[in-house]
Amino acid sequence: MEKKIVALPKLNNLSPTLESTALKLMEEAGELAQAIGKLRGMSGESISFDQEETMTLITRELLDVAQTAVSMMFVLEEQYGVDLEKSCEKHIEKLVKKGYLRV
Repeated sequence: MEKKIVALPKLNNLSPTLESTALKLMEEAGELAQAIGKLRGMSGESISFDQEETMTLITRELLDVAQTAVSMMFVLEEQYGVDLEKSCEKHIEKLVKKGYLRV
């Protein structure tokens, strides 16, 4: 099974809650969608980015989404006692069961 491992830090100058992190995740996902829309010319404005610039913007926004998701994982572990390692294993089992992943 091919994996992409991304290790991002715990943001230690914030006091996130489940709610604030969920809202931030939605905001960042919207910014990612906006960046992709620019690439496809879906924003109604003429495309002023070349593909390399746009891929840089999309990558930056994707990493913002990932960082916020990681922050929510820390909240789940620290404030709610969630075992994320076990949850990841169950998630992979679900992907296999749905046929999205062959192991």
